[in-house]
Parts: sequence; C-alpha cells; structure tokens
Amino acid sequence: MRVPQLNRALVLERETSVKDGGGGFRASWEPMGTLWAEVLAGGGTTRDRQSVGISRVDYRITVRAMPFGADARPKAGQRFREGTRVFRILTVAERGTDGRYLTCKAREETAV
Repeated sequence: MRVPQLNRALVLERETSVKDGGGGFRASWEPMGTLWAEVLAGGGTTRDRQSVGISRVDYRITVRAMPFGADARPKAGQRFREGTRVFRILTVAERGTDGRYLTCKAREETAV
C-alpha cells in the first residue's frame, strides 16, 4: 500500500440547527477542526437541473485514522471545506489492514 501524501488542509464540518427567528430552524455548518488530507479526483458528470448545469465530481479523501467515537473522526453526512470548495462525505472506511488511515468517499457539486 502506497503511503498517502497528506498535503491539503481541510476543515471538517458538521451540520447543526440554528433558530431562524421565525419560530423554526435552519441548517448551519459548524467547524470541528482541520485535518491534513490527500485528495484524489475520480469520475465526474454534468447534468441540467432546473435550467442550471450541475457538475458533480467524486473524490477519494484520505486522512489519518482516529478511534471510533472521536469528534475529529469524519462521518457520512459531514463535509470537508477547503476555502469555498465543499466536499460532502458519503462514506468512511479504514484504509488497509494496519488502520492508520481513513478513506472518505466524497462529492463536490458546482453550478456551471
């Protein structure tokens, strides 16, 4: 197994609910910390959604492993942020048999 090059700083974020001032709630994203990662692009597609082109690219993002239950361990439904770029985490699995890294399958969507 090749050693990943953890050379990109990504902010791990989780979704929270914030009061909207009208009796309801809205979704907000709370930073949980910065993780160093290797980001590798996979396949991508482009399609129209309500007269707007959507570009979708899948990524394999590798980070150092953390124990189950640790706040800094990524989970499906969370996201990584790199500046204005957002990578929605779809799955998380241990990489290899030594358990030193986690591989996150993530997706980035942008309007084109």
